[in-house]
Amino acid sequence: MDTCDLFSSCRKGDVGRVRYLLEQRDVEVNVRDKWDSTPLYYACLCGHEELVLYLLANGARCEANTFDGERCLYGAQSDAIRRALRDYKQVTASYWRRDSYYSFLLRLLEHGTHSDVVFLVHGKSFRAHRCILGARSTYFAHMLDTKWKGKSVVVLRHPLINPVAFGALLQYLYTGCLDVGVEHVGDCERLAKQCQLWDLLGNLEAKVASKPGTCVKVLTIEPPQADPRLREDLALLADCAQPPELRAFFCGRSDYFRALLDDHFRENEELEASGGLLAITLHDISPAIFTHVLYYIYSDHTELPPELAYDVLSVADMYLLPGLKQLCGRGLAQLLDEDSVVGVWRVAKLFGLARLEDQCTKYMAKVIEKLVEREDFVEAVREEAAAVTARQETDSIPLVDDIRFHVGSTAQTCSAMEQAEQQLQALEDLLVSIGLDC
Repeated sequence: MDTCDLFSSCRKGDVGRVRYLLEQRDVEVNVRDKWDSTPLYYACLCGHEELVLYLLANGARCEANTFDGERCLYGAQSDAIRRALRDYKQVTASYWRRDSYYSFLLRLLEHGTHSDVVFLVHGKSFRAHRCILGARSTYFAHMLDTKWKGKSVVVLRHPLINPVAFGALLQYLYTGCLDVGVEHVGDCERLAKQCQLWDLLGNLEAKVASKPGTCVKVLTIEPPQADPRLREDLALLADCAQPPELRAFFCGRSDYFRALLDDHFRENEELEASGGLLAITLHDISPAIFTHVLYYIYSDHTELPPELAYDVLSVADMYLLPGLKQLCGRGLAQLLDEDSVVGVWRVAKLFGLARLEDQCTKYMAKVIEKLVEREDFVEAVREEAAAVTARQETDSIPLVDDIRFHVGSTAQTCSAMEQAEQQLQALEDLLVSIGLDC
């Protein structure tokens, strides 16, 4: 089970595995085990400083003067971890956080993958993508459609265009961030004005006014949240004809499309070189569903109606888009009721959505007295029991264990404890009736 794997990885200090479980498997970072311990507690107790920082940066709760906070602080194996816990609000700053979308845009800029235009600025070259520049700047959109139209290399010879400032401007256009020394601020301001980036211009002026003589770091966004304006601008491309350079988005965001476009269609390079568009036929997907895939690939988000969540989830799994799967999981969580919870739980297990699976078992715990009378729930318990290899009488059933845990975790008062006893008894009576009492 993913939650057990998370606790084990935290005890070992396996940052890579923890990152995979949280970011790809969508495991809840503040999940608790049967000893009421969190992943952060184990990381502190075992002295894994790097892992502690990662968990804090990804939402692990450790407020001062709380049970969790004091417990982690007391169990910490080093002063460095204790300092990180005390200053955890600073640890969660953008320096420590990078989401897949922000990293993707940064890779496009740094590596120039599938770039379709090169800018030469006083001997220094910059590889870029027309679709991003045009979406983020009306100036670039106009120039790429007029003076620079059809050019794969654009030479900028104006003496006032500084290569360092131009590189910083590209950084801003791709990521919403700009980091530049104060000696180049004036050059950046001129370029920002020329490209009609008034928000950047205002931020630069404000930064210089507040901290003259220092390195200027402008963050109009706070990573890992990608610039919402960039997301909106790029999302508009989903309504337009797809230019060839948008291959960068498909290949950069999905291993499925990378294999499809880069490996299996190399024989079409002559077609692309001659100006033709590469045509790909995707089967068994409707335009309405694929539109959500497009919006997610371009903007890292899509307005997904809950009723379409399952269909989009199936496609997201096939196209290897874990972030879109998580969005679908959130949509499916909105559908939970007594009639749907077992079906949604099955979907969560099938597609490896650990957080949604936990939400389902938590909901089951609330309505367990009604669920025990439903045939679909009884069948789910039987299947879970059968899935335990060579099950012995003392073996537990994962679904039942999870429900028991959530029932017990809500019993904080006397009345709640009485209700929890009734819920657990209803579950035990079911297990006895179907011969699975354990």
